[in-house]
Amino acid sequence: MKIVLLVFGLAVVAGVPCKNKNLEPKLDDGIRYQYVQGGDGKLHLVDLWNLKDDISPAVRYNPDAVNTYHLFTRDNPSISQPLLLNNDGWLTSTNYNSSRRTILLIHGWLDTVTADFNTVLVPAFLEKEDLNVIVVDWSHGAGTINYPIAVINTPVSGEAVARFVTWLNKASGSDLKNYHIVGHGLGAHQAGVVGRRLGGGVAYITALDAAFAGWLTHDDRFKATDAVYTEVIHTNAGLLGFLAPLGDVDFYPNGGVDMPGCISQECDHNRSFFYMAESVRTGGFAGTRCSTFVSAMAGQCFLWGSLNMGGVTPKTGQTGIYYLRTNAFPPFSRG
Repeated sequence: MKIVLLVFGLAVVAGVPCKNKNLEPKLDDGIRYQYVQGGDGKLHLVDLWNLKDDISPAVRYNPDAVNTYHLFTRDNPSISQPLLLNNDGWLTSTNYNSSRRTILLIHGWLDTVTADFNTVLVPAFLEKEDLNVIVVDWSHGAGTINYPIAVINTPVSGEAVARFVTWLNKASGSDLKNYHIVGHGLGAHQAGVVGRRLGGGVAYITALDAAFAGWLTHDDRFKATDAVYTEVIHTNAGLLGFLAPLGDVDFYPNGGVDMPGCISQECDHNRSFFYMAESVRTGGFAGTRCSTFVSAMAGQCFLWGSLNMGGVTPKTGQTGIYYLRTNAFPPFSRG
């Protein structure tokens, strides 16, 4: 059985008209060619219109068979225990404990179980609280360099993850009210799909700089109703990350586009999970309420009320758009 050792330690170009009859319908109404960050940390120029022959890899992706689920707890904080779908007997031999809250982490494009997203967040959650942390490895669906195929695979994987959660809860007696799902990039939209397929009963979902390319008009993009409480952290809005609000609460730190201390869009995009990790450990990141996301991006927010970004506790019942400033280097929070 596969186990994992965690070592902790958009520019846009204009679309080109094309009348190729072999083209599949485009992913959404956005610009055809866009830059997207991969798990390799590099920007890739992707074509959001696909040839029919290019769709076949998505047909072959079977997430129920190839997705893997890795459990980390305080008893095994760095070496995972695989959780095997529909294997109740194996589950009882692991450190999974239904009396604890469960964190479900979903990585983005070209990432794997050992992605920085996971190596940053797994220890943060375990330091804060005695939890079950389950890392979803959907790299068979996300690992294709053909970005539109990864977009197609995103909701397909999300539906499989929802089936996994349904089995896990039935086998262990766990409840959706004790779940917190966190996704980054494509994984952020997938987190929403998981919550939606589970009837919106998950207590808390956090979308970290949800992917922009291919999701402007996508039916399965992240929605506020995907969980009891949904929160979005925008750190490269309108470029690698989604521009407009998506959740019950949307935070636009530093205006949501350019993060202090970063000199690349990749860094901006990844800051979302570094901010999340720090918020889990220490709290902080107090945001000021804004009238619109445009005012948040401009840093012109003067409404009454503040709210802390991230953290382990859902702010159930809260809604709105918030702005805050961060430091260029850790600790990122200014309070």
